[in-house]
Amino acid sequence: MRRQGERPGGPTMSSMTELRSKAEHTEAIRRDRRIAVVINTRSRRGRRHYFEVLDQIHALGFEPLAEFPVVNPKRLRAHLDRALETKPDLLVVGGGDGTLSSAVRHVAHRDVALGVLPLGTTNNFARSLGLPLDLAGAIRVFDTGKVADIDLGMAEDRPFANLASFGVSVEVAGTVKPWLKRVLGRPAYPLTALTILPGHKPFKAILTVDGKRHELLTDQLNIANGRFHGGWQVARDISIDNGMLVAYQLGSGKKLRLLGETLVRATTGRWRSLAGGPFVMGREMLLETEPPMAADVDGEVRLRTPIRLRVVPNGLRVMVPSEFEDS
Repeated sequence: MRRQGERPGGPTMSSMTELRSKAEHTEAIRRDRRIAVVINTRSRRGRRHYFEVLDQIHALGFEPLAEFPVVNPKRLRAHLDRALETKPDLLVVGGGDGTLSSAVRHVAHRDVALGVLPLGTTNNFARSLGLPLDLAGAIRVFDTGKVADIDLGMAEDRPFANLASFGVSVEVAGTVKPWLKRVLGRPAYPLTALTILPGHKPFKAILTVDGKRHELLTDQLNIANGRFHGGWQVARDISIDNGMLVAYQLGSGKKLRLLGETLVRATTGRWRSLAGGPFVMGREMLLETEPPMAADVDGEVRLRTPIRLRVVPNGLRVMVPSEFEDS
């Protein structure tokens, strides 16, 4: 058995909870079928597919302990708490990355696996886990997949699964129109960025990693735990299970270059490699900016720089395809 601290916001991180081995946990899900389901029906595909999801889950022989359609996003956390009160082995959550980031904070460090249904626009977290993006494929993973422990990012005391970002993306997140996301999907974000960039001022970022200080001028800085941003892969060799955070900038303070990069990203989803940079990797990072800036942590704007970020190896238990490489 392995021990881990309870989630922030619940018992303190110093308190301990007992976790089954991953093999034992996988076997329990397949044998006992103890699951609870929470689906955000306000997500891009949630309302349209809610009953289809439940039908497919039942068809696989699961009889959920509880089923919660989330009509009011403000009630999401309450529904997650009620679902966890049924003591499932697998908590199935359907929605976009914002919905799943809330679920991550509830499940982190607990002896329950998170089952992911990708019902959003970009589905970065599902992509980082190597999950099928079609509903039938994602649901089959609950029956044929395995339990894995993946890394959890921490921005101060806030857990995050995928990304903390600073700069123009914070404005984009608050500006992009819901109807545009429904119509265009992933391209809605870079296209909205193109309308904001001409009036955006670059900022100075000071990143301290392993005692080394990195200074840069940029319009956008991202610190990633996952592999995807905006639905496109950041780099071939980023992993959500390598015990490292990766910081990278978009643009170098030069508007024309950043506009060009954004257009390429919107149209091609260009792959890059960590070996090709510019990337900074580390287990812990201190970020300072001039001027101080808001941080978008997995879709929530709650923190401001300076901010300390770190990775918690094996901080989150998830259900993944059997071929997922779990270190």
